[in-house]
Amino acid sequence: MWPDRRLIDLLGTEFPIVQAPMAGAMDQELAIAAAKAGALGSLPCAMLSADKARDQVNIFRQQVSAPVSMNFFAHTPTALDPAQEAAWRTRLAPYYKEQGLDPAMPLPSAARAPFDAAMCEVVETLKPEIVSFHFGLPDDKLLARVKAAGCIVIASATIVKEAVWLEERGVDAIIAQGAEAGGHRSMFLTDDIATQPGTFALVPQMVDAVRVPVIAAGGIADGRGIAAAFALGAAGVPGIAGQPDHSQESRAGSGRHDRHHQRDDGRAARGIVNRAMRELGPVTADTPGFPHASAAFGPLKAAAEKTGSADFTNLWAGQSVALTHEMPATELTQALAGAALRRLSQMAG
Repeated sequence: MWPDRRLIDLLGTEFPIVQAPMAGAMDQELAIAAAKAGALGSLPCAMLSADKARDQVNIFRQQVSAPVSMNFFAHTPTALDPAQEAAWRTRLAPYYKEQGLDPAMPLPSAARAPFDAAMCEVVETLKPEIVSFHFGLPDDKLLARVKAAGCIVIASATIVKEAVWLEERGVDAIIAQGAEAGGHRSMFLTDDIATQPGTFALVPQMVDAVRVPVIAAGGIADGRGIAAAFALGAAGVPGIAGQPDHSQESRAGSGRHDRHHQRDDGRAARGIVNRAMRELGPVTADTPGFPHASAAFGPLKAAAEKTGSADFTNLWAGQSVALTHEMPATELTQALAGAALRRLSQMAG
């Protein structure tokens, strides 16, 4: 009934839906719920230790018999610039004082590490069916080890050039991350936000440029969007999942109030505009590189959230957030698949 079954056949899932991993905002429970519904369950591992990642995969496998994806960042770490860091802390000092915090307090290191040899050993031991990467790919030797472990490799691209680069390196499926998508941009061959096309301009160009299945991401929140993505040649779509700590802000925000910028960790991302976004503005040359800016932001986030404030919380959301509905992940996945199939059936005639 799906017009393109390549992703279903590749992943071994009931539906061509990939539950989006959200580092720092979810654990294995959401992945389990999505997998039980027939989607690909994804575990965000970029902020986990090797032991924690291993534990989450084991819990997943104890509760559901389905393929699982382990998701990692593949960014190139930037060196911490002391002068930049000092300027950043000075910029945040008034907020620290407002929250009753010491602007000079010691800070933990930012917990966003790229895929490395230690995590590769975890992958080789656990052999997850799928390994996915954001911000490009790890070095060739690590990628070869992942492939040798029998894992299907998925990665994100934001422009056609990135998709071609990924396919040339053996990626099995590519996520076309349109400009509408919430969260961090997966840009790795450019840092120019102005070059980012929307999903429904990007997908057909990417489909024409590569042979592997393309997963459309961004601006897709219901059966209409899924059907439109398939009409343009996509073989899959991401699952829709919200973070409970800002669901109300997301629904109230709609597409008019989301923005591509974020200073809190030094990398461009789309989210609902809160106080931090509004007052600090976008990532600029004086922002510490990813992920160093997040270290100084952590205490502000924690202090504000204790009072129920989302002033310093990452409110990641895409432009279609106003179309989303709050419901359990299992029900949502099945509802999306059913609505998409009905729409596709109508289109077929």
